[in-house]
Amino acid sequence: MGRFLSKGVNFVVQVLVVRYLTKSDYGAFAYALSIVTLGETIVTFGLDRAVTRFVPIYHERGEHDKMLGTLLMVMGTIVTLGLALILALYGFQHQIARSFINDELAFTLLLTMIFLSPIRAFDTVLTGLLAVFSSPRAIFFRKYVLGPGLKLGIVVLLIARRSDVSFLAEGYVVAGVLGIATYALILWRLLKREGLLQLRNVTIPALEVLTFTVPLLTSDLVYTVMNTVDAVLLERFQGTVDVAALRAVQPTAKLNQLVLSSFALLFTPLAARLFAREDREAVNDLYWQNAAWTAVASFPVFVLTFSLAKPITVLLYGTRYEESAIILALLSSGYYFNAALGQNGLTLKVYGKVRYVVFINVFVAVLNLALNLLLIPRYGALGAAVGTFTTMVIFNLLKQAGLAMGTGIRLWEPRYMRVYLSIVAGAVGLLFLQWLANLPAYVSIGLAGVISVLIVRLNRTTLRVGEMFPELLRIPFVRHIIGA
Repeated sequence: MGRFLSKGVNFVVQVLVVRYLTKSDYGAFAYALSIVTLGETIVTFGLDRAVTRFVPIYHERGEHDKMLGTLLMVMGTIVTLGLALILALYGFQHQIARSFINDELAFTLLLTMIFLSPIRAFDTVLTGLLAVFSSPRAIFFRKYVLGPGLKLGIVVLLIARRSDVSFLAEGYVVAGVLGIATYALILWRLLKREGLLQLRNVTIPALEVLTFTVPLLTSDLVYTVMNTVDAVLLERFQGTVDVAALRAVQPTAKLNQLVLSSFALLFTPLAARLFAREDREAVNDLYWQNAAWTAVASFPVFVLTFSLAKPITVLLYGTRYEESAIILALLSSGYYFNAALGQNGLTLKVYGKVRYVVFINVFVAVLNLALNLLLIPRYGALGAAVGTFTTMVIFNLLKQAGLAMGTGIRLWEPRYMRVYLSIVAGAVGLLFLQWLANLPAYVSIGLAGVISVLIVRLNRTTLRVGEMFPELLRIPFVRHIIGA
């Protein structure tokens, strides 16, 4: 519930910001935010995984000296790397501005927003700590209510006061500081309640933690490259207007992965248990059943952002962004392809295929960088979208190949053929109808809803609703759609 609430509020924030700011201003803001994301990855150094893995292990074993040592190591790394990042940017700002960033406003905003890199890194780590000490209400309030609520309040003030993009950048930093202060207060009370603030001995298990976290940094590298380098190259070769053309619609396309990320919470522990039992057939069944559910549940978003990309883009962001419709369609296809193939990356990690994951992560990061360097100077934002789409397709095919070779999960499960064929037919059919008749947006959205229901009805037996999610059959309206 928290995730959906947060996604909804953040989506509203995105639409309001894009519609209010000029294209060049939004492009400059999006560029600075992309560099912040890259900085967050560098500052975190993958140690957020150490919090959720090692802290509960040490706490359970009663090794409180190692637990506190892990916390000090993580926090100290973030402070050190964050401070180094900020000092490097301010110390070499003239050289950076001359050599790498053409737009003056983008660099000015970056000088303000760079503080968000360590702030966001702390936010991620503190969220993990609250999860370790079982504080779901605190996580819900801070992450899914307070955080998005502060952003929405800043954007409302931005529009009401008719302020400029600098006010928005400063507001994001202030919101981040308030969020960290809230988390720190909650965590202090939790640690005090557990009696962990009175310990004197501290042991820092650096080798054990880094051996686990550093290899998996490549996973962060892939997504950082795919979500940051394109904006950097666009600003360099084309300008902030092209950055805006890409970044305005990208969050909408990413909604195709909402179901995938939500199902991961249910999938991972069950897959791990079946792996421990060495029941490969059960893992295969779980994998493809989860993939089919993800594909069907994500279809309404996909059909809106792919088949109806043009009317949806104009409806949300205005005619200024009409040319971004093709970009939305391409990105949506890539993200949906990733979602429809299921939890392939998580499954490889469950089976311990870390070396293979590292190899394909590095390969895909290099591939994406090469495609961006080839396409962006010629085709701008459209080239970036093509590069991202191509990279995501190849990335997921490589992960599927890894599953087939190293886990026993079949590359393709024939009994789900009807599910995927009906999805392709529905999406392509509505795309052709929209192209042929140029239907009004409200009519097209209605048709998308009807097609989504028909796909569920058509595949209700294959989805095995009563076995996978029996709670759905208790809801009268949903039960009528899906069938008993």
